Amino acid sequence: MNYEILNKIKSPQDVKVLDYKQVDTLCGEIRDCIINTVSQNGGHLGANLGAVELTVAIHRAFNSPDDAIIFDVGHQCYAHKLLTGRFDDFKTLRRENGISGFMKPCESEHDPIITGHSSNSISAAYGIYRAKKLSGENGSAVAVIGDGALTGGMAYEALNHAGDHSGNFIVILNDNEMSISQNVGGMSKSLTKLRNKARYHRFKFAFGRFLNHIPLVGKSLYKFFYRIKEIFKSAVYRRNIFSAFGFNYLGPVDGHNVKDMESLFKIAQCYQRPTVIHVVTTKGKGYALAEANPNNYHGVAPFDINVGVESCGKVTFSDIAGRTLCEMAENDRKICAVTAAMGSGTGLSEFEKKYPDRFFDVAIAEQHAVTFAAGLAKGGMKPYFAVYSSFLQRAYDQIIHDCAIGNVPVTFLIDRAGIVGEDGETHQGLFDVSYLTSIPNISVYSPTYYDELIYDINLTAIQGGVSAVRYPRGFEIPVNGIEIDYKSDYTVLKGNNDRVIITYGKLFSEALKAKEMDDTITLVKLNKIFPISDSLVKGLINCKKIDFYEETVKSGGIGEHLSALLFENGYNGEFKIHAVDNKFVPMSKTDSALKKLGLDSDNMLRS
Repeated sequence: MNYEILNKIKSPQDVKVLDYKQVDTLCGEIRDCIINTVSQNGGHLGANLGAVELTVAIHRAFNSPDDAIIFDVGHQCYAHKLLTGRFDDFKTLRRENGISGFMKPCESEHDPIITGHSSNSISAAYGIYRAKKLSGENGSAVAVIGDGALTGGMAYEALNHAGDHSGNFIVILNDNEMSISQNVGGMSKSLTKLRNKARYHRFKFAFGRFLNHIPLVGKSLYKFFYRIKEIFKSAVYRRNIFSAFGFNYLGPVDGHNVKDMESLFKIAQCYQRPTVIHVVTTKGKGYALAEANPNNYHGVAPFDINVGVESCGKVTFSDIAGRTLCEMAENDRKICAVTAAMGSGTGLSEFEKKYPDRFFDVAIAEQHAVTFAAGLAKGGMKPYFAVYSSFLQRAYDQIIHDCAIGNVPVTFLIDRAGIVGEDGETHQGLFDVSYLTSIPNISVYSPTYYDELIYDINLTAIQGGVSAVRYPRGFEIPVNGIEIDYKSDYTVLKGNNDRVIITYGKLFSEALKAKEMDDTITLVKLNKIFPISDSLVKGLINCKKIDFYEETVKSGGIGEHLSALLFENGYNGEFKIHAVDNKFVPMSKTDSALKKLGLDSDNMLRS
């Protein structure tokens, strides 16, 4: 599509020379380009549409890459990519060998760090800012954080640290949902309008310089007037959390008015103290369907622009997990569901409606979620924490300290386990097996089928202790004629015993395809993957060749655990582990990734 202005934007410098009529046109073209690309490739839509004018204003007021600009999570960085020389490649967004849906330094000097998980922008930006000051470099650093990401504890740790120092460090709060502080009355509204005007700040800075240069009494007068101003401001404004952390607070400002934001951003650069700029935006701005229902347009699969996002109608593992918890909760009032801002994504929407008193969304706070669940369990409840595999990584200490040491009965429902596809390295669920099996007192299950998932979840409610049930993104691949005894730790489909393939979870479907093509293979499916059954070890001792396949990192995986047990018991055969060996898996279709990693049925046959 021919975009009159966007076609010509090769760097942020090209944005600075536009007049405001051209800026309006550019914003419309960016929004159209994002909608068209995401409708074909999938991606994060609502937050990106809401951040178009904000991103344009940032690049007009600041000087990237000298000023490091970090978009928290990256859900709002599509416009940034378009303004930093990646328009021609934007059609490859989230495709294999294309550009990422998140910030990625290998793509551009305008992406200071890798993003993908939330609440780290302020920490990273402040580190970059202090490094620039220590090395004498020009420029600053700006963190752009959404109100959702601001619910993560790490953001407050960073605010607490940065607010304790002087200097021109800037945080832009993209608020598209909640109010940070309430101003009271007509006086406060008038003051807000005044404080957001450049001439007020020019006078303020000039007056301060004048007072400070008065001999003998100047500095005392300045401090006196500053205290009077703060007392007056406190009487009109309710003290907000940013002021409490030591930040100067500007705003709120309309996040779809480039001129006003640009003016306020330039004002903020005049302060020699940390500053938060509060910007109010609308999720899905410019696409009526997304504005009307922003929750459905956060992360989307490809869709018809005229029709909008539609349900595929197929039941997913997430849906089954949520339904199972609902059924259990109906008969057991101790069943509770915990989520970290991913209620819909983990299939808990129905549970929230039916059992609101036993549904807990703790926001983006996985560490708190784990310890909170442990507290629920100690109080006699049966908590289930539903969380994406890649996000549970942030709560490793809490799993050890607050759950496992005391053998507290908490169950982790680990969604998106294994390869997740187009979200790439930051979202692949490849590490949970390794870090969970390094912790004593944890039982780990990895179902292949919906019925197996239902059985495992119900089992954890009665067996006690810490449990983890991990399952893939998407749908089961049902197979007729195969009987799996879910009550057993493993199932054996016998061949001639010369070669054994062992696997679990989603890869069992690939292994079944291989066995259909070569029935001499003995196939072992692990149902409970850890701890490993003694009887499994004894049954494998005399096998000549064992190939172990798992959709996780090799180091610390089940394959390594099993091989160690076998060789400790005198195994003399050949044992080979096929897994993700010391690498991060880039974005691609799941099937393509499995093939390249040697984890598909064709590779199983050739091994």
